[in-house]
Amino acid sequence: MPETGPAGAQRAPASVLLVHGLWTNRAVMLYLAHALDSRGFVTRACGYFSALQEFEHNAARVARAIAATAGSRIHLVAHSLGGLVALRALARRPDPRVKRIVLLGAPVADCFAGRELARSRWSAPLLGASRSLWLDLPRLDVPPGVEAGAIAGTRALGLGRLVLRLPGPSDGVVLVEETRHPRLADHLALPVAHSQMLASPTVVGQVAAFLATGRFAR
Repeated sequence: MPETGPAGAQRAPASVLLVHGLWTNRAVMLYLAHALDSRGFVTRACGYFSALQEFEHNAARVARAIAATAGSRIHLVAHSLGGLVALRALARRPDPRVKRIVLLGAPVADCFAGRELARSRWSAPLLGASRSLWLDLPRLDVPPGVEAGAIAGTRALGLGRLVLRLPGPSDGVVLVEETRHPRLADHLALPVAHSQMLASPTVVGQVAAFLATGRFAR
């Protein structure tokens, strides 16, 4: 899908940096990378130590990955915790080349499941160094000049669903309302579960649409 500007003119392919979520590594982004590559984007996956290092350390690592990404235009696609890390990375080290970001199941407004897991002495150790983040989620802003789109899942299958009673529509881990941010250019709810977003052709199509136009396809 060719990328277009405000007037609809085609542009050279942008570099797309993929950022994974909690308890995973960049390998989980392989399907998204392959699918976006096949649509004309140039992708690169960024790894960080989600549960072994604290939030600020991971944000600094992603900020360095953004700075090291080639190209005059960069887009980000970030899943779950990766969305928070990516936004914090942009706040720490603004890069005017970053134009669009797609947040997949990212709890940018709050995280009921994370907070509850962090409060339990049984589950808190599983969160590792990220535990303090879920107890006191910082306010994260979308930088000026960056168009942000968020995809929320409505298929409630996931760890949060198994061990918690989530108080509203969710993807099994993150509530739909927790994916909303006042600076979003677009927001879309799809019938997918939290981890399913990483292997869904429907999600890929919507990610590609947003990266190309700044809006999801409807």
